[in-house]
Amino acid sequence: MSNSVMSNQSFLLMQEVGNVLGRFWYYLTLEFQLGQLRVSVVSVVFGAIVLTITIIVSSAGSKLLERRIAARRHIDPGLRYTIARLVKYLLMMVGTLIALRQAFGLDLTSIAVIFTALSVGIGFGLQYIAADIASGFILLFERPIRVGDRITIGDDEGDVQSINLRTTVVTTNDRVAIIVPNSKLVSQRVVNWSYGDPRARISIPVSVADDSDTQLVTSTLLDVAKEVENVLGDPPPRVQFLKFGAYSLDFRLLVWTNQPRRNMQIRSDINYRIARLFRERGIKIPYPKQEFLLRNLELPEHPDSEFLRPDSELLRED
Repeated sequence: MSNSVMSNQSFLLMQEVGNVLGRFWYYLTLEFQLGQLRVSVVSVVFGAIVLTITIIVSSAGSKLLERRIAARRHIDPGLRYTIARLVKYLLMMVGTLIALRQAFGLDLTSIAVIFTALSVGIGFGLQYIAADIASGFILLFERPIRVGDRITIGDDEGDVQSINLRTTVVTTNDRVAIIVPNSKLVSQRVVNWSYGDPRARISIPVSVADDSDTQLVTSTLLDVAKEVENVLGDPPPRVQFLKFGAYSLDFRLLVWTNQPRRNMQIRSDINYRIARLFRERGIKIPYPKQEFLLRNLELPEHPDSEFLRPDSELLRED
């Protein structure tokens, strides 16, 4: 008898627990009307789970793809980076659409309406961010600047470390990271030392005294370029006589290098060698000169002006 009573109590307890869980699940799946959207707690949780999985998969997938194609040496490093980034953005977009559909039951038409509304809001309130994002896609597709390129923008020079959705990270020789908005790289003048031909020409302006031997100056500058590290022999260095300055002769030494990111050090090495060879060969660096010419100067005849006459004791040289 006791066993039968205990069985009935257990059955009633399980039935009660089932009723509680049923009511709990009912409230979790209960849909609320928000405008044209029908939302429930479970759908929002599932949407958040899908979005989290999307972020993890897109990040891990892009890194895995980048490692796989890194072994293909014929693919440019900048192109590998672009492919990995585009795959990540594509996975993020698809996962976000699935998460929105799971959370809010949106169809493609509703999503298009939402993105249209967001684009209008972005156009008015976040136009600079929108311009940076659009410029980021331009950099990834058109590739005027690639990861690993040496660029100069304004007074800053460095290597492109990464091209993100809104900004680009440039690392200088001092290992300082410069965060540049993508719109500046698209709209402003940027010098890309690594674009196309890996070789770059470096121009070194040189001015000498106006009485210098031009042939000696030319041969000395060519000798300077011969023993500087990272200066190419082909194309050969050249010297150009630019102009007659106000008190100088202005030349320009042109050298080529296949290490454009070392252009500042190459300039420094060349200037050190120019200073040494000019000193050894007697070539003078110009300095400003001013000459005064006095004509028809008449000295006054006055007793107090004895010191001004040519035969005065004060003007005689010892």
